[in-house]
Amino acid sequence: MDHDAFRELLTPHGQKALADAVRMVEDGADAVAAAVGLRRTHPADLAGAALTQARLRARGAAKFGADAAVMYFTPDGLEQATRAEVADHRARRFEPGARVADVCCGIGGDLLALARAGCVVDAVDRDPLTVEVARANADALGLSGRVTVTVGDAAGVTPERYDALFADPARRVTGRRVFDPLSYSPPWPDVLALAGRARGACLKVAPGVPYELLPAGAEAEWVSYRGEVKEAAVWTGALGPADGASDGLPADGGVLRRATMLPSGLSMTPDPGLGEPAVGPVARYLYEPDGAAIRAHLVAEVAAAVGGHLLDPRIAYITGDGPEVTPWASRYEVRETMPFSGKRLRAALREREIGAVTLKKRGSALDLERLRRDLRLSGGNSCVVVLTRIGENPYALICEPA
Repeated sequence: MDHDAFRELLTPHGQKALADAVRMVEDGADAVAAAVGLRRTHPADLAGAALTQARLRARGAAKFGADAAVMYFTPDGLEQATRAEVADHRARRFEPGARVADVCCGIGGDLLALARAGCVVDAVDRDPLTVEVARANADALGLSGRVTVTVGDAAGVTPERYDALFADPARRVTGRRVFDPLSYSPPWPDVLALAGRARGACLKVAPGVPYELLPAGAEAEWVSYRGEVKEAAVWTGALGPADGASDGLPADGGVLRRATMLPSGLSMTPDPGLGEPAVGPVARYLYEPDGAAIRAHLVAEVAAAVGGHLLDPRIAYITGDGPEVTPWASRYEVRETMPFSGKRLRAALREREIGAVTLKKRGSALDLERLRRDLRLSGGNSCVVVLTRIGENPYALICEPA
């Protein structure tokens, strides 16, 4: 979808084409039939843009809920956009009425959340089409009075003029995801330089951001939504370590690590009184920590909460004798533990008449789908099989959800 086609979508006849395309997608029309049908009443370029937008709205509902029905997207913009629940969580940390500079705003997921939280947002993005999409989204949701979106480069923003800075550097190049922060656009050092000039800043990063690239004195927050880690945010300056949590900063002035689970909003920071978790044999129960706690290196805190120990010092599986309950971990009852062998595992599952299995792994290089095919299961029972490493040896644990 090019710039001109998107602008045409915003006209009355464009809106009619979009409504027709949405109806066809909702009715389950295949791509060819929908394209042919739309071209009977609309120009080919407009029909193509409308169908693209209708499909993106259908996908966008997973991130934006009911708002997606009136929003506009680009494929890369939707991929990188923050889930609405995560954006709303972050926006609550900004002061209502604050003037916020949003650099690399994309399609506007975060600027919409900031505006709804009462902030006044000046946003920039280098791509003219993306800017048009962000403006259209603010207008569609009745937030244009709090939002200004212009074409511009992050380097041209003056953070000192604002109460806070929000930055979401692009992590996709020609449709492919970028994992190295030095390859972000703008690169991570440039983002940190902007944050260093701001009173307070929130920097959105991928969950796998290397710890050594995080600025001293900042807070790094990993956020999971319904058990799946979505992203991390680095908070600096006046938006840095919050809720008295600065006591959790390392003595060397390093980074405060925080894990947050949504939709509950539960949050956890390091317990300075804890050392490294103990390591021991498989006990009756196995605990799988929430991904945000793992990314934030808070496995010791989860182990302490369940009175457990690690199976291996390098792998985030916890085991213990008691059936403890914590929101920070899923619990499984261990029925059998064996050194891994595909043949032996298949025999054990057949003996238990297992026909449906949930496969989990950590510290294992096995291809789970290939293993599932090789197991050739049949039976009326189900279980969870955890594949992991204890020391240098691979193991399989047959478990039941507890």
